[in-house]
Amino acid sequence: MKTNKEHKSPFRNLLVTGGCGFIGSNFIRCLIKNNDFSGRIINVDKLTYAGNPENLSDIAAAFPSRYIFQKVDICDAAGLEDVFSRYDIDAVCHFAAESHVDRSIKTPGDFIQTNIVGTFNLLECAKARGDKFKIFHHVSTDEVYGSLGADGLFREDTPYHPNSPYSASKAASDHLVRAYYKTFGLPATISNCSNNYGPYQFPEKLIPLIVLNALEGKQLPVYGDGKNVRDWLYVEDHCEAIWTIMTSGKSGETYNVGGKAEMENIIIVQMICDILDEIQPAKDGKPRRGLITFVKDRPGHDRRYAIDFTKLNKELGWSPRESFKSGLRKTVEWYLNQKKWVENIKTGAYQAWITEQYGS
Repeated sequence: MKTNKEHKSPFRNLLVTGGCGFIGSNFIRCLIKNNDFSGRIINVDKLTYAGNPENLSDIAAAFPSRYIFQKVDICDAAGLEDVFSRYDIDAVCHFAAESHVDRSIKTPGDFIQTNIVGTFNLLECAKARGDKFKIFHHVSTDEVYGSLGADGLFREDTPYHPNSPYSASKAASDHLVRAYYKTFGLPATISNCSNNYGPYQFPEKLIPLIVLNALEGKQLPVYGDGKNVRDWLYVEDHCEAIWTIMTSGKSGETYNVGGKAEMENIIIVQMICDILDEIQPAKDGKPRRGLITFVKDRPGHDRRYAIDFTKLNKELGWSPRESFKSGLRKTVEWYLNQKKWVENIKTGAYQAWITEQYGS
């Protein structure tokens, strides 16, 4: 991890929850190779549909003494207590969450259990470690703030106004973390980030979905008029921000993490089409923009998110390295070059392997 600043970690046994997911696996990949951190990473993951151990297979092979995987559901309090005790956990970076808005509309109960109850269980385990415990970092989302108008940015003091079961469950977990700091003195920090993109993202999310659909000549669905705006953050920049906060941030504080890259959804889809047309033209020779299809907007679809990360920049010296244009091209090229990973995701082969290795 090429950090803006050099950070020495004050902890030795870091528990990463949801480490087989998109952001978690990128974080572990970056951190395990970082000379500033020589301790152990214990990755706890339930291995749901979006958790893929293949994301870290090379790390597991190359660093067997520094990377440990445990298949545990964060809703299993007894299982978590065992992991905390057995591995002498002194820090937590908490990624594990149900995170897709569409799924939260269909099955909100899963989001309440994982995002709220699971976070509570982790906080209880961390609190039980007493003075041995160094930091609990909770990774959250800008969606807790609700929707912006045409102007303005989300700041750390922006009132919460979640509009989906997903964002409401994340808002609740943010409040729990803050309460454990205030009430019990648990050392904790929170980060609220904008939309992430990059390698290893499960293809239910916009960018990988459009890339893979476009490659197969399928329709490219765009909600509503396509003018919903998001601020986009390259995942490796996000990982660097998290590490900066964990090692240099002030306990009890919240830090917003943004990419300084506001973009309408329709523009992103068009950019992906153009990159693919350049790198790997369609067999029929037609521009892929012709595959774009506008579909009925989803309920509670926030119009605009945008992050003000001034606090993180001024206090801790972090800023994103990747522009959206360069990061998007890197991401598209990654999916083009990872045919086996993509095929395993599409066919569910990785899930069969998980069942064989760990049971259902």
